[in-house]
Amino acid sequence: MRDLLLGLEPKDYDVATSATPGTVLQLFADRKTVTVGAHFGVVLVCDPNGIATEVATFRHDGAYSDGRRPDAVRYSTDPKEDVLRRDFTINGMLLDPTIYDQTGNASAATLDYVGGREDLAAHILRAIGDPALRFAEDKLRMLRAVRFAARLGFAIDPATAAAIRQLASQITVVSPERIRDELTLILTEGGARPGFELLDQLNLLPYILPEITKLHGVQQPPEYHPEGDVWVHTLLLLEKLPAGASSTLGWGALLHDVGKPATYRAPDPSNPNDRIRFNGHVEIGVRIAEVILARLRFSNEEIAQIVALVKNHMRFGDVLHMRESTLKRFLRLPRFDEHLALHRMDCLSSHGDLRLYEFAKEQYEATPIEAIQPTPLITGRDLIAAGYAPGPRFKKMLEAAEDAQLEGTVTTQTEALHFVQERFGTPAK
Repeated sequence: MRDLLLGLEPKDYDVATSATPGTVLQLFADRKTVTVGAHFGVVLVCDPNGIATEVATFRHDGAYSDGRRPDAVRYSTDPKEDVLRRDFTINGMLLDPTIYDQTGNASAATLDYVGGREDLAAHILRAIGDPALRFAEDKLRMLRAVRFAARLGFAIDPATAAAIRQLASQITVVSPERIRDELTLILTEGGARPGFELLDQLNLLPYILPEITKLHGVQQPPEYHPEGDVWVHTLLLLEKLPAGASSTLGWGALLHDVGKPATYRAPDPSNPNDRIRFNGHVEIGVRIAEVILARLRFSNEEIAQIVALVKNHMRFGDVLHMRESTLKRFLRLPRFDEHLALHRMDCLSSHGDLRLYEFAKEQYEATPIEAIQPTPLITGRDLIAAGYAPGPRFKKMLEAAEDAQLEGTVTTQTEALHFVQERFGTPAK
């Protein structure tokens, strides 16, 4: 209902009804149905294309002793009673399908018992009823408040914001997976900067990402970072994340400089040419990122890509001076387009110089995949056949042969084997 009134295309539709789950199952006996939350009155009904619609029975919730789900529910026939248990006024409006079918007017078909229409017009996110009670029922609603406000560009009602600040420490009872998913949505729905500013202002950030709070006040050398400290720099990157950005790019942008607070070194006052330095911040940042991502239970595949973004974000500084083989290895990093996107945002959020980005982008787009990742001219079996005994040297020998292949100095298997013999000696008889 919210999206319709905003003139947006809803991503999906949920149905609320006075029909009990048993009745819903009977009504859709000819469809595939899944009772994902029968205890809570929720049934998924699939259409012939497999698209599922959530059908929930009007209900009144009991106590939420775990801060996530009600201990018990009571079914109701009153839509207002159902709405009063929901999270925010803008999410508490219902669409009467009978009226909508007759008029085609979403506004005329709106059932609004909580002032959602007025808050939507005023761009205000407000909890339904007592904010402290709503957040006590489900602690994740505090993060959802930030996400909705950031994505829609709404202000959070003062009483709602005050309740979040009061209960912020309780966000830790929420599972890491649910926290991860909400943070990922904040990063990828187009409101990453205001979202993280709200997380900080509402005191949620120290409890979910304490490592990010440490970015505050960490000064940077003005000749490279005229924008300010690491927190400001990171916010500027988040501001450039478009709606629909991948989760890995979003987290890479957030974490790319997470190692700077631990490696900050002030300039030597006795050396007028010295400056602020962050020696080893990439290596430290990789370790911190790994801890954060493991804590939030990201998949191994996601961790690998996000950590790669952190690990390689400074390598663009060397692209003009890389050997051809080194550059090609760099360009063939998995999902290199994300490395390019991160570097572009990094530049635009600091000195603004895009020359290295443009060079790397041109090389990436102009170099065919077979040139940067060709079929190896020789393998370990070829080395064995040539008389070399298997051992730790094989890795170095094959890497050196591939470098020569990438440089174009060898083009055949015979040339590659001859190159190895010259570099590493002939095999022992």
